[in-house]
Amino acid sequence: MAEVSAEARIEAPAEKVWAALTDWSAYGEWNATHTGFPRGGPEALAVGGTFEENMKLMGFPAEVTWTIDELHPGRVLSIRGKGPMAVDLATRYTLTPNGEATSLRIDGEFTGAAVSLMAGKLKDSATAALNESLRRLGALVS
Repeated sequence: MAEVSAEARIEAPAEKVWAALTDWSAYGEWNATHTGFPRGGPEALAVGGTFEENMKLMGFPAEVTWTIDELHPGRVLSIRGKGPMAVDLATRYTLTPNGEATSLRIDGEFTGAAVSLMAGKLKDSATAALNESLRRLGALVS
C-alpha cells in the first residue's frame, strides 16, 4: 500500500473552493493527474455515483472507474477507484473553513500487488501531483 497526503491553505471561502473542486468541466485546470473524462464527470454528485477518468500516474496513462463513497457537500468528497493492473485507488478531499480562507487536505491511497513493486516512486510522484494540484486550485479560486 502507498499512502499520500498534502494540505494547503487556500485564500478563498470553502464554498468557492468546493465549487471549483466539483466543477467537472474545469477539473483539468487544477488536477495535475487528470487528462479527461471519457463520458463526462459524475452526472450527479451523490454517494454511489460512478464516473470514469483518464489520468497520468507516474507519467503513464491510466483509466480509473471511480465510485463516490462519502459526501458531505462543502466539506468532504471521498472516492474509490479501480485502476489498471488491479490497483485500487482512494482519494479524499477535506475542506476546513478558516475565516475567509479554507484548509484543503487531499489524502490518497493505492493498493494492489503492482503497488508494492513501485511504492516509493508512486508515493513521490503522487505527492508531487497533489501539491501541484493544490497550488493550481488555490490560484484558480483566489
